[in-house]
Amino acid sequence: MIDLHVHTTASDGQYSPSQIIQKASEKNIKVIAITDHDTTAGLEEAKNEGKKLGVTVVPGIEINITFPTGEFHLLGLGLKNPSKSLNYIVENVLKNRTERNLQIIEKINADGVPLSLAELEEDFPDTVIGRPHFAAELVKYKVVKTRQQAFDQYLARGRKWYVPRICTNLDEAIVAIRESGGVPVIAHPMSLYLSWGRLPDFLKDCYEKGVVGIEAFHPGARVTECLRLEELGRKIGFVITAGSDFHGEKIRADRKLGHTCGGKKIDDKYYFQELLRVLPLNSSTCNS
Repeated sequence: MIDLHVHTTASDGQYSPSQIIQKASEKNIKVIAITDHDTTAGLEEAKNEGKKLGVTVVPGIEINITFPTGEFHLLGLGLKNPSKSLNYIVENVLKNRTERNLQIIEKINADGVPLSLAELEEDFPDTVIGRPHFAAELVKYKVVKTRQQAFDQYLARGRKWYVPRICTNLDEAIVAIRESGGVPVIAHPMSLYLSWGRLPDFLKDCYEKGVVGIEAFHPGARVTECLRLEELGRKIGFVITAGSDFHGEKIRADRKLGHTCGGKKIDDKYYFQELLRVLPLNSSTCNS
C-alpha cells in the first residue's frame, strides 16, 4: 500500500510530518508523498522520520493554479531541492495568503465575531493558516456546529466570508517543479469542473506544456469517473497516480490514509510502475 497525496501541519493537515510518517508505518504504507499546499516546509522532518521507520518519502508540493472554473491543483512529486523559482512561488503565495486571511478576518469581525490573526496563530502554531483553520475557530466560537457547516454557510466560494485567492500561473509552476527535480502531476482532475467533452483537449494541452501525470484516483471522485480518467490519461500519455488527499480525521473524516476512491487501498503499482519510471534518477525520494 502507498499514498501519493498527503498533507501535514505544514499546510492544512491535522498531523505533523513526523506523525504522518509514523501513521504510515503503522499501516504498513511503503511509500508516502508529502504534498502540502504551496509549501515544502514539512519535507525535511518527514524525510528524517522516513529514514528512521523505513518508509519511502516522496518529497512533494501541491500548488494552486489560476483557473477560471473549479480548482486547479498541480502536484510536484519527487522534488530534489526546491529551486529559486519554486521558492519564489512559495514566498508569494504565503504573502498573498496572509493578506487574504486578514481580509477574511475583516469580514468575520464586521459580523460581530472577535476573531484575530494572532488567535489563529496561537491555536495553530507552525501552520500555514487557511480556511480549514477559520472553520475550526468558527466551531470554537459556536457560530457553527461543524467545520463543514462553516464552509457551506460562510467560507466556500460565493459565500459571505469568502475571499478569492491569488494563485500561480501553470507555466511557471511546471518550470519550478522541473527545476526542483520533480515531475508535475494534475491533482484530482474532477475538481476542474470541466465537462467530459472539454476535459480531453485541456489535458492534452497540459501534457504538451510539460505535465507528466494525472491523479486519476482520488476519494473525491466516483470509481467510474476515476476509471474513465485513467483511460483518458493513458491515451494522452500521462502516468497515472493515486492518492488519499488525507488531511486528518478531524478535518476530513471521510478520507483515510492509504485509501482512494471507493475506499480502496492504493495499489503499489502507482508508485513502482507509474511514478517511479518518470522520476529523475537523482530525485530525492528517501527511505532507510
